[in-house]
Amino acid sequence: MRTATPSTARAINDRLALDLLLERGPLTAPQIRALTGLSRPTVSDLIERLQASGLIEAGGEAGGHRRGPNARLYRIVAGRAHVAGVDVRRDAVTVTVADLTGATTGTAGRRVGSGGDGANRTGDTGDTGDIAELVAGAVAEAAGGRPLHAVVVGAPGLVDPRTGDLSRLNDVPGWRGSVLRELRSRLDGPVVLENEVNLAALAEHREGAAAGRADFVLLWLDDGVGAAVVLDGRLRRGVSGGAGEIGFLDAGGGPLCDVLNGAALRGLAAGEVAARVAAAVFPAVALLDPGLVVLAGEVGRAGGGELAALVTDRLAGLAPVPVEVRVTAIEDNPVLRGAVATGLSTARDDLFGAP
Repeated sequence: MRTATPSTARAINDRLALDLLLERGPLTAPQIRALTGLSRPTVSDLIERLQASGLIEAGGEAGGHRRGPNARLYRIVAGRAHVAGVDVRRDAVTVTVADLTGATTGTAGRRVGSGGDGANRTGDTGDTGDIAELVAGAVAEAAGGRPLHAVVVGAPGLVDPRTGDLSRLNDVPGWRGSVLRELRSRLDGPVVLENEVNLAALAEHREGAAAGRADFVLLWLDDGVGAAVVLDGRLRRGVSGGAGEIGFLDAGGGPLCDVLNGAALRGLAAGEVAARVAAAVFPAVALLDPGLVVLAGEVGRAGGGELAALVTDRLAGLAPVPVEVRVTAIEDNPVLRGAVATGLSTARDDLFGAP
């Protein structure tokens, strides 16, 4: 049996305390001791070490009647790192910048098709301009001069896990094979590209309808159609990044991307929409037995509980295994939420040490 070295034990204790401060907010030394089970000297050393490294700081005291070291509150130094999440759609680029605690510190947006200078001219539908310039400009505006520890870009398309770039170009106007390389040269900080539906699934797993579930399939119904697969708590991308690309499947009347997008479903009765959705997700249910399907994207969110119930009934007559269908629980942009969460995970692992 191998035991942890003192340095390993310190790293584990540090990460434990930092995660508690992220989860619960400012804590006193006695509270940290109670929550971790660590001794008084260990917590004292830990606090001193984390303050010296610039990761935590003292901020106020707990209880107006209490004074002294035991009442002092410690908190994460929020400005120690900032990350940017980027959602690139066919018509718009949206950016959120967050500090190390996850609090939003800046936002920005651009219309794709607004012109080469990147200005946000909402009435301009002319030339697409330079997509790399649009993204870089929006990130710079949202960052407000703050250095970025990580930039995570969500975009349609197959992202090759080996190269980190698109293995085939998407249909975002102006997107080309050099966009990721150009973004990395324009932006201060590492830039990671990820499929937008995968990021939505990560957000749903972290804080949405799939929170606490190890296995689920997310079906994205919007102007594009796709899916994301999470098994054993891990996102599955596939060897080539194509896991979940159900839009290419033949639906009888054409590929699923043509019969399940928002335009194709508009005006259809709820029962017909549910029939199409159930037929689309049935192969994943029969093959993977995920136990949960989350309906996301504009169409999935708009269908609400009624669509989820109808799809559940349809699948009950098709699938050999039980499956629950839920609607996304994230009201705002799940792609952006997933991108920020991914960037924060990177920053925290780099600064706090691997969990």
